[in-house]
This record gives sequence, structure tokens and C-alpha cells, in this order.
Amino acid sequence: MTARDWRADRSAVFDRDAYTCRHCDAVGGDDGPATLRTAPVGDVPLEGEVHESALVTVCDDCFAPLESEPSTDAVETEALFRLVRETTGFQGATISDVAAFASLATSLPAALESALDEETDVGIDESVLEYRRARLDVLLALAIVDARLERLAALRSTVDPEVRASLEAFAETATALQSTLRKVVALGETVATGLGRCQGCFDEVRASADATCATCGLAVRETSDWQGEDGTLAFDRLFATTNETLQGATETTEALTDRTMALAEQLTASQ
Repeated sequence: MTARDWRADRSAVFDRDAYTCRHCDAVGGDDGPATLRTAPVGDVPLEGEVHESALVTVCDDCFAPLESEPSTDAVETEALFRLVRETTGFQGATISDVAAFASLATSLPAALESALDEETDVGIDESVLEYRRARLDVLLALAIVDARLERLAALRSTVDPEVRASLEAFAETATALQSTLRKVVALGETVATGLGRCQGCFDEVRASADATCATCGLAVRETSDWQGEDGTLAFDRLFATTNETLQGATETTEALTDRTMALAEQLTASQ
């Protein structure tokens, strides 16, 4: 997909995001110097325009690593140490974002039911906006970490063998953590689909095999694995699996901490 495919909704995305980069908070437009772009996150249709629910505002600096191939040029030890430290920091923040998204997603059934009982659209609208905002933030955060891990992977052949082994162990564990976090996000999206909503734009859809959202073009997540004997979604089982997967992320984080410390010690010693 080229940049041209997702520029049609650029103004709407900038307005929604208050002309502010969703990652670093740099301000553009009339109120700031940053040059802003729109970037797709998560799953997007392979053809046609990308709906604004799959687009985020980012500045040039944050956009560059998302869209360009990682450089294989060697860097100084200090720069490599800084890249590892920043990657760890970004991934730590992403874990918090994913946990918050999971909490929000699991609260959706009760929130929507309460709004329906009160016969008001205000509560529903607020829940929809909060879900969409949190989902975009977490997908962007995951993409930012992915880009940094790709940069580290490109540098493996440029470092000393003793450092390379620790770098590979760190990257492997961080990549495994990314996979676990994406599973949590997918489970949260399944909650939306179980409520008859698209996991992206949150418009009403009918969940079935090969179903596609008429609004944003996303393939709707299947819910058959989570249906109870009566055909309704077993939210309790889905929520329990979400919590278990988050616990798995916590365990992987502990292993990543050990690998990060080992790599940091080697990098410090080699300076």
C-alpha cells in the first residue's frame, strides 16, 4: 500500500487528533512547527482508501522508522545502548497501554448495557470513542516497538560476537512479548465483535465467516471459538483468557528484564 491510498481522510484524522502526533505529542498545523502525516496501523484493507478509524497522526520523525527500511550501517556502542534502552522503555509503556485497552474492552458489555438501560446514546458514544482511541494508541505503540526491533535486527551483524549473542537473546524475547501483546489486543477486539460491532470503526456488523465491515472494510473477527452452547458469546471465558494472556506477558517481561541487564552490562564493558 502506498501513502497515496490513505491521504483521502487526512484532514479528518488531523482534526480528530488535534493536529498532534499520537506518539510524541509534537504539535503541527497552525499551532506548532511539526510536519504531520497520517499512518495506517493494524489491519487495513488491501485495496481502496483506508478509513480514518485505521489511521493515526504522526510527525515526520515518528513516521520515518514506520515506513522506511532499517539501516544496516554500524553504530557506536553508545548509540546501540541508547537504542536498546529506548526500545525497552517504549515496550514497557506499550505493556501498560495494552493492559489498559484490555480493561476497557472487557468493560464494554456492561458499559453498553448500562447505556441501553438508561436509554441514552451519550454513554454509548463515549464508550465507542474511548475504545477507538485506545485501540489506535496501542496499535501505534506496537508498531513503534516493531520498527525499533527491526533496526536492532539489522545491526546484529555489525556488533562483536559476544555482544551479538546477548543482543539476539534480547531481541528474541522482546519479539515474543510483542506477539503476546498482540494476542491480548486481538482478544479485546473480539469483545467488540461479540457485541455485533466492527473491531476497528465499531459500527454494527454481523459476525460470520468472511464478513467484512461495510464502513471501514476490515475483515470482521470470527467469534465461533468463543460461543457458548446457546450460541451467545461466552464473555466470561474470553475475559479469563485475556487475563491469562496478560499474565503470560508479565512472565515474558521478567525474562526480558534479565536479558536487557545482561546486554547492558556487555555494552557498558565494551565502551
